[in-house]
Amino acid sequence: MASLTSLDQIVLVLGYIVLVAAIIILVYALLIFTLTMVSIRRGRFYLPRLVKPGLIVVEGLLRSLWKAMRLDDRELTSFAIRLRNQMNHGRFCAVPMEQRAIFLPQCLRSADCPADLTIEGLRCKRCMRCDIGRVIDQLEEGGRKVFIVPGSTFVRRMVKKYRPGAVVGVGCLLEVKEGLEMADSMDMVAMGVVTSKDGCVETTMEWDKLLEVVNLVPGDPLTAISLAP
Repeated sequence: MASLTSLDQIVLVLGYIVLVAAIIILVYALLIFTLTMVSIRRGRFYLPRLVKPGLIVVEGLLRSLWKAMRLDDRELTSFAIRLRNQMNHGRFCAVPMEQRAIFLPQCLRSADCPADLTIEGLRCKRCMRCDIGRVIDQLEEGGRKVFIVPGSTFVRRMVKKYRPGAVVGVGCLLEVKEGLEMADSMDMVAMGVVTSKDGCVETTMEWDKLLEVVNLVPGDPLTAISLAP
């Protein structure tokens, strides 16, 4: 009987621990939710070093709260990207141009693109059938490396091979968010630029926004243009 009582006590203690942990997680999620909402509405970041990990640790609960408030899920993803861009801004500016790498998604190319896929992605032939051919020389100025890739596997491979000091990733909202999280896991300084049109073929983007980001140097502000997806 004594052993059963001890077992009951252990179960009771564990139950309390689980309950307290659940309350702490919920309070934390509500705090991150509130800080995120206030930051979005007022156009500035509040306690970014607290919010940034929270967007990952309690992402599922946070998105549930977001949907419960009938808010646009894309707005939360966009905020996460802007927050990381802002926090990485200073470190990115300090990286020399020749140590920067730019990753473009292959969906930006023309459907009639003649480029062949290599182990380092697509090699642009400057055929001028899409905007990549018109801006790639500007992107490569200062010794920057430009890769046109079909997925994150290529990104990881090129990062490990060339070890750039900083990267700029281009893609749709979800791709950029995941890419920035991947860069964090690799302890890599990264900035994200979102395409203006989603899809898998002939997507579009604001090239001026990308050029503004890749050309950032110490002292340059991260403007609303380059912050906004």
